[in-house]
Amino acid sequence: MVQPHARWVRISHWIVAASVLTLSVTGFEILMVHPRLYWGAAGNDLTPALIELPISRNYRHGGYTPPTPLARNSAGPTSAERTYDIFNKNGWGRSLHFLAGWFLVVPGVVYLLIGLVDGHFRKNIWPTADAVPGGPQYNLRQKVAYSCVVFVAAPLMVITGLTMAPAVTAAFPLLLQVFGGYQSARTIHFAVFVALLLFVIGHVVMVAKSGFWRQLRAMTIGE
Repeated sequence: MVQPHARWVRISHWIVAASVLTLSVTGFEILMVHPRLYWGAAGNDLTPALIELPISRNYRHGGYTPPTPLARNSAGPTSAERTYDIFNKNGWGRSLHFLAGWFLVVPGVVYLLIGLVDGHFRKNIWPTADAVPGGPQYNLRQKVAYSCVVFVAAPLMVITGLTMAPAVTAAFPLLLQVFGGYQSARTIHFAVFVALLLFVIGHVVMVAKSGFWRQLRAMTIGE
C-alpha cells in the first residue's frame, strides 16, 4: 500500500515538476547557442573549452577565418570573423528560464520550511539506521538520493544560476569568488543539471516499477 502524501507535498511536487520541465527545455535551448563550457571568469569562441557538446550547428564553432592577433604579441588576444550564420536565437529561452526558476525557488523554500517544521524530512527523507532494511516508504539508497537532491543539488543549482546573473553578482560579488567566475558557475550549473536529470529518470522508472497508477494517485489526489 502506498502511503498518501500530504497536500502541501503534492502541490509543491507538481509545481516543481512543471518548473523543472520548463527549465530543462529552455536550458537546453540556451546551451545550443553556445555549447561550450569553460572554467574561470571568462570564455568565448576563441578560447579553449573545458567541455564541448555536439548539440547544434554551433558545435566546434567552425567556419572562422584565420585568427588575427590584436597586438604584436601573438599569444595575446585574437580576432576572427565567421564565415557562416550560427544558431543565435535564445532571448525567449533566457526570459522563460529565469521566470521558471522562481517557480522552483519559491515552492522549494516553502517545501523546505514546512518539511523541517512538521518533521517530514526527519521521518521520510533523512537517512537513518532503521532505513537500512527498508523504512516505511523509502529504503536507505532512496533516502540518500532524495536528501542529496533536496539539500545539495537543488540549492547548488539555484545558487549557481543566480551567480550567472550580473544583477545578482553586482549586489553579491562574493558569489563569483565562491565559484571562481561566471564560466565556472555555468559549468557547475550544467553538471548539477545532468545529475538531477539522471535522478529524475531513475525516479520515474522506480515509480513505474512500483505501480505507476497507485503512485500517481498518491501524489495527485492523496489516495
